[in-house]
Amino acid sequence: MVDKHEVTGGAKELGGKLKEAAGKLVGNDRLAAEGRADQVEGKIEKNAGKMKDAVRDTLN
Repeated sequence: MVDKHEVTGGAKELGGKLKEAAGKLVGNDRLAAEGRADQVEGKIEKNAGKMKDAVRDTLN
């Protein structure tokens, strides 16, 4: 079963990639940096969801 954090983390990561690309396209370094930060946040949340899922599977 997929944890909700995996889904929301993946969405944040994708949004961050889009934000970074938009920032690079228009030459906005701050927007690109925010996009990279969003990607990191998304990866952390996605991995936390995977860990919760693994623990849940182990306990069941």
